Amino acid sequence: MTRGAAIPDTVTLHVPFRVVKRGGRKEMQMPDGAAQPRRTDSALVKALARAFRWKHMLESGEFATIAELAEREGIASSYMTRVLRLTLLAPEIVEAILDGKQGPEVTLVHVLEPFPTGWEAQKLDLS
Repeated sequence: MTRGAAIPDTVTLHVPFRVVKRGGRKEMQMPDGAAQPRRTDSALVKALARAFRWKHMLESGEFATIAELAEREGIASSYMTRVLRLTLLAPEIVEAILDGKQGPEVTLVHVLEPFPTGWEAQKLDLS
């Protein structure tokens, strides 16, 4: 069997992307219109899980105050309070975070900042 053309030693492939910082780590950002792979933000998911676990612990009466629970968890009560606010996020936003469909601007640092408690206002503020 003979080949009609020589096979090159190297092949150059051009893939347009940008490297951006997101939540303290570097991530590739594809150009507009390119299919973005779903990627869950593990820090956000972990914070949501903690928030709902802590809320359950407080509501069940296992702990009487946030300060008591924060002491047991070994964290500052002010941080716990900020994380507990995540239980007030609109269900659509929580679902998007768990599915990895949240926008690139929705990071743990961003959602720990004060946000509106109304779900409709959150969609405008966090999307």
